Amino acid sequence: MDLILEQIALFTLSLVANTLSAMAGGGAGLLQLPVLLFLGLSFSTALATHKIASVALGIGATLRHMREGTLDYRFCSFILVCGLPGVILGADIILKIPEGWTIFSLGCLTSGLGIYSIGQRSLGLKAEPKNRDRKGLFIGGLILLVIGILNGSLTSGTGLFVTLWLVRWFGLDYKTAVTYVLILVGLFWNSAGAITVSLQQTPRWDWLPALLVGATLGSYLGAHLAITQGNKLVKRAFETLTVLVGIKLIGDGLQILALV
Repeated sequence: MDLILEQIALFTLSLVANTLSAMAGGGAGLLQLPVLLFLGLSFSTALATHKIASVALGIGATLRHMREGTLDYRFCSFILVCGLPGVILGADIILKIPEGWTIFSLGCLTSGLGIYSIGQRSLGLKAEPKNRDRKGLFIGGLILLVIGILNGSLTSGTGLFVTLWLVRWFGLDYKTAVTYVLILVGLFWNSAGAITVSLQQTPRWDWLPALLVGATLGSYLGAHLAITQGNKLVKRAFETLTVLVGIKLIGDGLQILALV
């Protein structure tokens, strides 16, 4: 009975976390990783387990968004080429470096992204393509590389960075930006990070089935809501989760620093 309740709890956690994440373009780790730690896993084991489970975020969202047929595959390739090297580098170093100040700083920046979006009421409500020349692509790709390093090395919130960067720099609307993030970051970036981390630390394999099923269903549901409800809902979901993720990361960073 305890085993059944444990699996139900893991499934429910993953379903809720990934539904919200699929609506906002990131942030599943805000709920998922802390609960894995609370259930008794070490940080490294919880991180490896979460990284693998987060791949299903991309699977469910991809299944829903591919039905819309709105992806620019050249732009998809650009995001992958720029971000994947950073993801692999970040995932390779995360278990080897102190994380207190990094997480605290990331929390401040993440909250700032949400507050910035709240202050820009029309930001991302309609597409206004820009910075697609050589210089714009170089700067945009460089920032995607940096975000990729953060994605590989940290546990939550970096998908939200990609969402806002695609909106602010490349002029995508929120719904389209979330589509790219869920498919490319959720599926491909997260897969690269999961493989790299799991080669260094064994995940909790018996917990993964419930987490993966919940993530797949949750991400499909969240993607469906984002598509059907439009940019205003996605923008509000992004802003809410960004501020919450930022506050949590600030708290985590301060807690780690207090123990040093």
